[in-house]
Amino acid sequence: MVYEIRTYRLKNGAIPAYLKVVEEEGIAIQKKHLGELIGYFFSEIGVINEIVHIWGFSSLDDREARRGRLMADADWQAFLPKIRDLIEVAENKIMKPAAFSPTGGSRPV
Repeated sequence: MVYEIRTYRLKNGAIPAYLKVVEEEGIAIQKKHLGELIGYFFSEIGVINEIVHIWGFSSLDDREARRGRLMADADWQAFLPKIRDLIEVAENKIMKPAAFSPTGGSRPV
C-alpha cells in the first residue's frame, strides 16, 4: 500500500470556498477514479490556509492508472478551474507505511 499526501496552500480566506466546491462537485469525481480516500483535512492551528488530502493505492502503478483516468475525465477537467485559482502552492508526497503502522506496511527494501 502507498499513500499519496497532497497539500495545498490556499489564498488567504479561500478555505470555505474551496471546501464548498470540492464537497458539492469535486470529491465525487475523485472518489469515482481514485478510490480510497483516507482523509481530507484543513488547518486550524499552525500553518494557515492549508488543505491536506490523503489517498491510498495498492501500488505506484495503481496510483498512476487511477490518476490517469481522473485526468482524462471531462467532468474533472471542467471542475479544475473552480479550484485552480484558489491554490497558491501544491505539494505532493508518496508515503509507504512502516511494518508496525496501524494501516499495515512492509519493511523497507
